Amino acid sequence: MERRTIGAAALAVGAVGLGCMPMSWAYSASRQRGTESLRAVHRALDLGSTLLDTADMYGPFTNELLLGRVLKERRSDAFVSTKVGLLVGEQHIVANGRPGYVRRACDASLRRLQTDVIDLYQLHRADPEVPVEETWGAMAELVRAGKVRALGLCAVGARGRRRSGARLHDGTIRQLERVQQVFPVSAVQAELSVWSPEALESLLPWCAERGVGFLAAMPLGNGFLTGTLTPGQGFEPEDVRARHPRFTAEMMAANQPIVAGLRRTAARHGENVTPAQVALAWVLAQGRHVIPVPGTKQEHWVTENADAAGLRLTADDLAELGHLPTAQGSWD
Repeated sequence: MERRTIGAAALAVGAVGLGCMPMSWAYSASRQRGTESLRAVHRALDLGSTLLDTADMYGPFTNELLLGRVLKERRSDAFVSTKVGLLVGEQHIVANGRPGYVRRACDASLRRLQTDVIDLYQLHRADPEVPVEETWGAMAELVRAGKVRALGLCAVGARGRRRSGARLHDGTIRQLERVQQVFPVSAVQAELSVWSPEALESLLPWCAERGVGFLAAMPLGNGFLTGTLTPGQGFEPEDVRARHPRFTAEMMAANQPIVAGLRRTAARHGENVTPAQVALAWVLAQGRHVIPVPGTKQEHWVTENADAAGLRLTADDLAELGHLPTAQGSWD
């Protein structure tokens, strides 16, 4: 599989990563099975999809514990990415960027992951009560202590950011400029897909100009771009899509032309090529520093996603995909 590099640390990973969140958090709780998820992680590593992306808040904690069972046996095969900065309460999630907490959280993640070093440690969200430079400084100390190899930043959420004249990722870029003065950013994680291409406007160019890796979150549009979801099918109460504006029956029906466009492109490349693979190939085509991180918990989808790295879209394909209808429905 093609290798791609994460930023200043020059850490090479496979072309398609594995987002582990759905294995224990946010999606279809009734279908979360530990044994099946373990098989999916092993399959990803077998196929060269070495980037395993998790966070301490997923579960909380159970996602890292699950990965630890694999890493105990196959640490040398994996590129481990986890996150810090968010705490899960009864009915809410809060940020915690205090340096002391960051140090304790890292040690706890190392224990759960059954490893002595984290390849990429990402700040999930900045704490509004703590200067981001202080949080980032504590994370940099972890690199110097040999507990972490590289640091990354997750994009600021879109909610409330669309003020007049502002671009979606202006807030993230401001944070990046600040933390870069403390310690190099090796990777940025933000949403990027054919129905959410906003990162192309400013955030992706910012990363490219500075040699910073870009982890494309939700490259399959929370499953919509796979073409396997039916408008009005409904979601389990704990599933984030159950209360998401783009996943109402009306909006899922309205956005079907996007899936139809992916299907047309897939058909030109062979009967076994899927819309999901086209969606991932589009993300890969945005730059050699871009690594899509589709989330899944099933071995079958891991295999399909990894195979997308071998799909080469033509200039005509990319032009057609670039002119797909704009997604309808708020993403907030």
